[in-house]
Amino acid sequence: MAFHFPVRAQSVRNSAVFGERITEEPYPHTNNKNAQTTVTLLYQTNIAGYWRSVTVMWCKNLMNHCLNIMINGSDGDSQYTCKIDLKPWHFWSKKGYKSFEVEGHQVDVYWDLRSAKFTSGAEPIADYYVALVADEEVVLLLGDYRKKAYKRTKSRPALVEPLLFYKKENVFAKKSFATRAKFDERRKEHDIVVESSTTGLKDPEMWISMDGVVLIHVRNLQWKFRGNQTVLIDRQPVQVMWDVHDWLFSSPGSGHGLFIFKPIAGEADSDKEGSSHGGDSDTSTGSRYYSTRSPITTSEFSLFLYAWKIE
Repeated sequence: MAFHFPVRAQSVRNSAVFGERITEEPYPHTNNKNAQTTVTLLYQTNIAGYWRSVTVMWCKNLMNHCLNIMINGSDGDSQYTCKIDLKPWHFWSKKGYKSFEVEGHQVDVYWDLRSAKFTSGAEPIADYYVALVADEEVVLLLGDYRKKAYKRTKSRPALVEPLLFYKKENVFAKKSFATRAKFDERRKEHDIVVESSTTGLKDPEMWISMDGVVLIHVRNLQWKFRGNQTVLIDRQPVQVMWDVHDWLFSSPGSGHGLFIFKPIAGEADSDKEGSSHGGDSDTSTGSRYYSTRSPITTSEFSLFLYAWKIE
């Protein structure tokens, strides 16, 4: 089968469009009872000879849990969707199989979440798989049960690995917002936590930590509600940007804080003597935990965390 790489190249060049589309998505309701956590992942992978965008969206609230898989057509406008309901009270729905067509080509979805481990979010963190199969090839594989997925689908691995462009997560909490991300596919996934103190007699503060280590500590948050700082994660410079204006100056539950984590091109070793860069915040630890040696080339991946405060 011939691969049409120009479609992929064009998508990579226009990857900034993905960031624009993120802000166009409707914001979730912040009512405590109806709050819906969502995790959206945008991949590019080869399906039926074309590099296509594949959006994976996990959604969860008190009454429902579902997985949506959306594949763009080769024209970039049409979209093909497969929805999987993962009702918590139906054990059988946690393992299954579905088929749908993408421009005349059959695409199969296999999943097994019977043993899946979840935290407070909508996306499982371990012991599961979701496999997307086209032309007897696993074009996208989610989860850590890889051997089980290949055995069940009886399909070969993709000739070219899919690319993950971004992860977007909506999290609802009072003070602490947690997510997970991998900034280098060769390394482990990191636990990221944003904590805040915006009420009381003291000046508001914010902490951003990774794997239990505080990387960014912002004091006087009422003056520094927008900012950015570069930290080192697995020897990779990552720019962290935040905007928490609505936490401080909007009515409770009406706005969110936005945090963006973006790997950037590395700098020369002589430019990285300090633990981080940026003057809008006070950093507690930084590179005492993460190595400051030779950087790795920049990644296309970005993490968007939408932190919704609830009462």
